[in-house]
Amino acid sequence: MKILFDQGTPVPLRQALPTDSVTTVYEQGWSTLQNGDLLAVAEQAGFDVFVTTDQNLKHQQQLTGRRMAILVLGSTSWPRIQKHSVAIRQVVEQLTPGSYYEFPIP
Repeated sequence: MKILFDQGTPVPLRQALPTDSVTTVYEQGWSTLQNGDLLAVAEQAGFDVFVTTDQNLKHQQQLTGRRMAILVLGSTSWPRIQKHSVAIRQVVEQLTPGSYYEFPIP
């Protein structure tokens, strides 16, 4: 499973995920791409899951027909996300191609 972290996604989360490959938008050199172009390039590169903290993504982009699953985290705060890392891992394991899931983080 190839996972791509958007710019606001805390990098330490990669340690909690069950995957062969976790990389960031920055590491890929895609920091200047806007969401629509970024999603297209990520799919072309074979990513299975896109993890973001952009809660407006569903309002800004056409998400139907995507091959890549999208997980939206409800916070950018690593201490808050870290408390839910086991549950986030479980969600990632259950995502299917083209699915969209919002993970609320109080």
